[in-house]
Amino acid sequence: MADDLKADFEKAQEEVTKLSSRPENEDLLALYAHYKQATSGDVKGKRPGFTDFKGRAKYDAWAKLDGMDTDTAMRGYIGKVDSLIDADS
Repeated sequence: MADDLKADFEKAQEEVTKLSSRPENEDLLALYAHYKQATSGDVKGKRPGFTDFKGRAKYDAWAKLDGMDTDTAMRGYIGKVDSLIDADS
């Protein structure tokens, strides 16, 4: 993992907190999934039960990225943050 990619990833984590409005749920799930894939790797554990809608959605979004390498996940996160910032302007 390149140091500049890691720095950009960390900067994107800071920048996303400065958005003037809350992103749509679909965007939040994409951010969550890419962040978790970048920092923890493939999803682990059991899928939450059907009554845990939020937990299940987060698990499913992360599971879709199964096998994605860390650098690609970081780039996906950075790209999503950039698009949110552009839309927020």
